[in-house]
Amino acid sequence: MAAGSYHSLVVRPDGTVRASGENSYGQLGNGSTTSTSTPVQVSGLSGVVAVAAGYGHSLALRTDGTVWAWGNNYEGQLGDGTMLRRTTPVQVSGLTAVTAVAAGGSTSVALRADGSVWAWGSNSQGQLGDGSMNSRSLPGLVSGLNGVTSVAIGLGHVLALRSDKTLWAWGRNDSGQMGDGTTTRRPTALPVPGMTDVVALGASSSSSVVVRSDGTVWAWGSRFTHQGTSGGWNSVFDKSPVRVAGLMGAVTVAAGGTSALVLRLDGSLWSWGLNNSGQLGAGNRQGATVPQPVSGPPGGFVSVSVGENHVLAMRADGSVWSWGENRQGQRGDGTTSARATPGQVPGMDSIMAVSAGANHVLAQDFDGTVWAMGDNSVGQLGLDDPAPRSALTRLEGLSNVGAISAGGYHSLAMLYDGTVWTWGDDEYGQLGLGGTGQRRVPTQVPGLDGIIAVAAGDNHSLALRYDGTVWAWGSNWAGELGIGSTNWQYRPIQVPGLSGIVAIAGGADFSLALHYDGSVWAWGGNWEGELGDGTTEQRNRPIRVPGVSNVVSLDAGERHVLAVRSDGTLWAWGSNGSGELGLGDTVTSHPPAQVTGLSGVVAVSAGSHHSIAVRSDGTVWTWGSNSEGALGIGTLVSSAVPVRVPNLSGIQSVASGLSTRQFEVYSLALGYDGTLWSWGANTDGQLGLDGPTRYSCVPASTPLF
Repeated sequence: MAAGSYHSLVVRPDGTVRASGENSYGQLGNGSTTSTSTPVQVSGLSGVVAVAAGYGHSLALRTDGTVWAWGNNYEGQLGDGTMLRRTTPVQVSGLTAVTAVAAGGSTSVALRADGSVWAWGSNSQGQLGDGSMNSRSLPGLVSGLNGVTSVAIGLGHVLALRSDKTLWAWGRNDSGQMGDGTTTRRPTALPVPGMTDVVALGASSSSSVVVRSDGTVWAWGSRFTHQGTSGGWNSVFDKSPVRVAGLMGAVTVAAGGTSALVLRLDGSLWSWGLNNSGQLGAGNRQGATVPQPVSGPPGGFVSVSVGENHVLAMRADGSVWSWGENRQGQRGDGTTSARATPGQVPGMDSIMAVSAGANHVLAQDFDGTVWAMGDNSVGQLGLDDPAPRSALTRLEGLSNVGAISAGGYHSLAMLYDGTVWTWGDDEYGQLGLGGTGQRRVPTQVPGLDGIIAVAAGDNHSLALRYDGTVWAWGSNWAGELGIGSTNWQYRPIQVPGLSGIVAIAGGADFSLALHYDGSVWAWGGNWEGELGDGTTEQRNRPIRVPGVSNVVSLDAGERHVLAVRSDGTLWAWGSNGSGELGLGDTVTSHPPAQVTGLSGVVAVSAGSHHSIAVRSDGTVWTWGSNSEGALGIGTLVSSAVPVRVPNLSGIQSVASGLSTRQFEVYSLALGYDGTLWSWGANTDGQLGLDGPTRYSCVPASTPLF
């Protein structure tokens, strides 16, 4: 079994191979380039005993010692002497008596029975081990190496274990993955200092991991230290092997992307590293700097393979389990997380307001309670357990709520007594509590009273007082707090020069305020003209948006703005790469422009790259990016002009997730009858429809086997 970057391969007991996931290069080997979440059989292959998967290509080893390859071949990684893509398997030229294969990136490696190692494909980092940097479309011998018993390959570097249990490495070394104390690239194989008595090895994108005969685990190269909410992470370089603390009794290891898993003697799996797709299998999407047990069935695992963001593991009973990313269908469970038409969220029919964060949803009930669902990796649901929720769950201890707002990964609530309560991520001070970190339960923001509205941006927060003043806190790198500087604020501070404000909105890194006279004021980032002043100049103080007046409501997306005028027309400005302005084109508009063909608009929501509007007749209209079905029109075709969402009426308001991560867009609609409808991406269960999620944080059986 093998987990590639975005596809999976499994050898069945009859020697055939099944595959699922990304197939744009033909890496599933079924003669097509159509991706699938349902396992398909690789054409014309039998007698297979092992498989390997790279970025866009696949390898299979047959019982006769021959190697077969298919998929992407632009670096010659199929080893057939050409650079032609193959959608069905072809035999790798000149290789016989092969006992093991490995694939990483666009490079392929084979181990022969005589202990020699052969490599082909990309050689940009010297990973072919022949002393050169020249790529090759035919297998070539790795020089100066013999007696090898197993191999592993990362993204540009290769590890080999010899029969004397010494470890050898070559190729990329910019993160210290050679373990030789340097970051010097090595185009020929050299022993890793101090690594003796090695019994198992694994290589991720930029690191190396091994198990020694005493059951300890050692690692070097890029070491994960912190996971950001928007999908990024931090790491440090260990240029020499370091023992992984807290692990004993290890028998094998697998690594991929920025994560690693170890199988112990008791059949349990332990994981650490990046976890933005749930690939650690720990029941949440929190990264881990130390090993933690994989959730689910206890013990019983016998092998494991790690892809870029997903994992395959086999149990002693022959069943295959998968978890992590599934956008391309690589988990092989026959599901997709995107929903292209609205579905009613069950369990509640008394909702009076709803707000959408990056991957989480807040709902305000008529009784003043708050309910939440979706991602909870940093406590943004207000629930102590970091596991995601796929159904609306009540926040205990919070009542008498008058308004809510979901930011990127944090949440705000205004109580009827004028106080503000916050929870979730606080890396930028967006909770207003005076520090950074996380809060998993709602906490009152000190120093704020008389508040009548709140708005959360991606990493900053806004509050409107009864006297028409605006208060802001959190990230301020683009001037989104409007205080005349770019200094972050960990407690609320008044935005100078603003009064008479009746509504506020927060975008990715900019802010909006609506004056009682119908004028719009904006400040912060202006990369796509989202401040509407005809420039792309960042503003750290509020400016009046020219060319738009008599505005009665507005909303801020990631980089675009929607504003409803008193005559029911809708105006938009800012980014338009996906047609989110609704102007019939994809040209960014710096000054406000009227949205095509819409009248009688009463409510709007601006998402990351799409827009939603409600007309006075209760119908819903959408436009912009539709990659995950966020337009709700039954297809995945984007539209640069408004289109009506079919079979949806009686709607009073809408919301859309503001995610800076690609392919995580979704939409919500609240009916006059208090019902909630959802569609689009379902990364963490935020649609509340009990359907499949893009990210699976716990192992689940897959029909791949």
